[in-house]
Amino acid sequence: MKTYRVCHLLGLTLCLLASAICVFAQPESSRPKQNVRTVTIPISIYTKKELEQDKAQEYLQADRLTVKEDREDQTILSIRSVSDTPLSVAFLIQDDLGSTFNLQLKSIGDFIKELPRGSRVMVAYMRAGSLNIRQKFTEDLTKAAGSLRIVMSSPTAAPRSPYEAVSEALNRFDALPAGRRAIVLFSDGVDAAQGLSALSTVSTPDMERAILKAERKSVAVYSIYSPATFTERDNSNLPLIGQGGLEKLSDETGGRAFFQGTIAPLSFDPFFKDLTILLNRQFALTYLSTHMKRGYHSVDVRSTNPEVKIEHPKGYYYR
Repeated sequence: MKTYRVCHLLGLTLCLLASAICVFAQPESSRPKQNVRTVTIPISIYTKKELEQDKAQEYLQADRLTVKEDREDQTILSIRSVSDTPLSVAFLIQDDLGSTFNLQLKSIGDFIKELPRGSRVMVAYMRAGSLNIRQKFTEDLTKAAGSLRIVMSSPTAAPRSPYEAVSEALNRFDALPAGRRAIVLFSDGVDAAQGLSALSTVSTPDMERAILKAERKSVAVYSIYSPATFTERDNSNLPLIGQGGLEKLSDETGGRAFFQGTIAPLSFDPFFKDLTILLNRQFALTYLSTHMKRGYHSVDVRSTNPEVKIEHPKGYYYR
């Protein structure tokens, strides 16, 4: 895995900004007078071919991007890339994961150390009733990787809800400047806060709160499924329900969920290859919203190039 050169993204950034510049070239008198506000969301732009080949292309022709909010066209203000704003990413690890997770620590550490220079990294473990911060946000990637430790692999360390811990971790982004933000979550996705009998759906109150908070703070959540001490021995549908929860969390926030059946992945490396492309192709897109009404607003970002894939939050709540 390697860090991609800034020049690889330059052509894309210039192409995307061109559409915004054209809009602002209009005379002030010709623009409609209305109340507007700025919205910033994380988006990942890539092609399916890139993921199949496990490497980014030298140049990505994204053509023109469009943003619709509540099915109405909005004006793009800026699209900031790796060269414009660093990535802030929190690594959250469920402390009751099975002991086989410890075999992946070297891969996780290598992934952290190979993030683009200037990235800010936090490492934390989710355990019963608390979020154990091993490393606050730092640009010292070697130090962040060194803060990783083996998981406790005990049911007594199980968090009440992994999504409650995600909400707590999201508060740590408040002190950071706006820009590209992400969480990499290692969890079985099972939310026992309402009792195991309540797990007939992948939507729980703690999950919904985590999704809403991530959308408000423009944080994309990438989740990697790994069974906990309880779920790795479970023969029911709990592992599938947990994976469904992780997939919902990631899909709604503009991230992606990774899993290999219901068993512990033999290696996280294939996931990290895809994640490297997604993070290196992540942008902070800022646009003008013409919707001042409080409540939920849907978002749709598209490219005129049919080969381009865009992952982004499906919407957000405005309060």
